[in-house]
Amino acid sequence: MKMKPVEETIMGVLGIELTEQSAERIVATMPVHAATHQPFGLLHGGASVVLAETVASFGTWHAIDQQNEIAVGLEINANHIRGKKEGVVTAIGTPLHKGRTTMIWDIKIVDEEERLICVSRCTVAIVQKPTE
Repeated sequence: MKMKPVEETIMGVLGIELTEQSAERIVATMPVHAATHQPFGLLHGGASVVLAETVASFGTWHAIDQQNEIAVGLEINANHIRGKKEGVVTAIGTPLHKGRTTMIWDIKIVDEEERLICVSRCTVAIVQKPTE
């Protein structure tokens, strides 16, 4: 299974960019603009959840056998702490559990002043790649 170009995914649509990647820490940014707004002009909670799951999935991907396994979201929760109208948010993900078939990630989304916007926990399943 080949990874799609980012611009052909929700990451491209929302403007998510990975800025730091390892099996122990993933950092990504996302602009707060029309594509990530809810109808009242604030950062949409769903966009924050997409950012959080992206961070958790890529973190898991860095820790698995990429030739034979893929990482897919299994469960996610999010608490939205503060609204944001414009600028950039940054998600920082660190693993809480690294198992053979699942990983659990803690993700904090902050603004430019490092104020907490959202906290999330995401469980990612590690599954065998389907045969193409």
